[in-house]
Amino acid sequence: MKSRQGIQSIEVGARVLKALARSRHSMMLRDLAAAAGLAPAKAHRYLVSLVRAGLVEQHPETGRYDLGAFAVSLGLSALGRLEPLELAMPVLQSLGDKIGQTVAAAVWGTHGATIVRWRGSEAPVTASLRVGSVMPLARSATGGTFLAFMPEQKTARMLTKELAENARLGLKPADREAAQIWIDQARRNGVARARQFIPGISGVAAPVFGANAEMVLALVALGYSADFDLSLRGRIVTEVKNSARELSARLGYEDRT
Repeated sequence: MKSRQGIQSIEVGARVLKALARSRHSMMLRDLAAAAGLAPAKAHRYLVSLVRAGLVEQHPETGRYDLGAFAVSLGLSALGRLEPLELAMPVLQSLGDKIGQTVAAAVWGTHGATIVRWRGSEAPVTASLRVGSVMPLARSATGGTFLAFMPEQKTARMLTKELAENARLGLKPADREAAQIWIDQARRNGVARARQFIPGISGVAAPVFGANAEMVLALVALGYSADFDLSLRGRIVTEVKNSARELSARLGYEDRT
C-alpha cells in the first residue's frame, strides 16, 4: 500500500518527545538531541515549539528539558480510554492462531484467579473449564501467575486457605514452603507452567501489566499434554510471553528491567 504523505516536522517532533518519554530523568539539550538523532541546533528549534505547546517544559534553574503538563494530560487521557480485556481479544486471537491451542484471559476477581475470556482451538481442551471458572493459585498455571506477580497481600489469605484444603485432600503443594518454590520458579521464568492440575492437560500463563506496573490480567494457553511443549524456549511458551509483553506495552507498561 502506498504510504500517505504526512508532515515531516511533526514526525521529527515526535522523535524528541519519544526520547524524553524513554528517559527516566529530565535531559540536557545535547543528550536529548543525541537520543532523538538530531543536531543540537535543530533539536533546540523543535523544543522551542514543543515548550510553547505545553508538551515540553524547560527547568529554569538547570536548563534541562522534560515532558510538559499537556504531554502528561495526553498520556492520562489515553490511559483512561484503555480497556484491558477489549485490547486482549485481538491478542488472544493472534496467539491462538500462532500456537494452535486453546487460549484464555483471566483476571483477579472476588474469589481469585477467574477466567473471563476463552477461545478454543481446532483441538479444544475437553475439560470442565469455562468463563467464570476460578483457578487454584498453587496448582494451575493461571493461578500461579497471579500468585507470583501480584502483591502478596492480595493473594495471601486465599493461598493460606487453599494450602490447608490441599493438605486435607492430599494434594500438593500443601505448605507455604512448597508454594514458595512454585512462586520463585514462575518469577524466574516470567511464566507459570502446570501439568498436574487437570490430568492430561498442560498450561502456561504469563502476566500482563498496566501503566502502574501492577498485574491486570493473565494470558493463558492450554492443551493436551502429549502435544503441548512446556519448555521455556519452546514455541508455545515463547509466544505466550511475547503476547503478554505486547499487551502490556499497549496498556502503557514500560519494562525497565
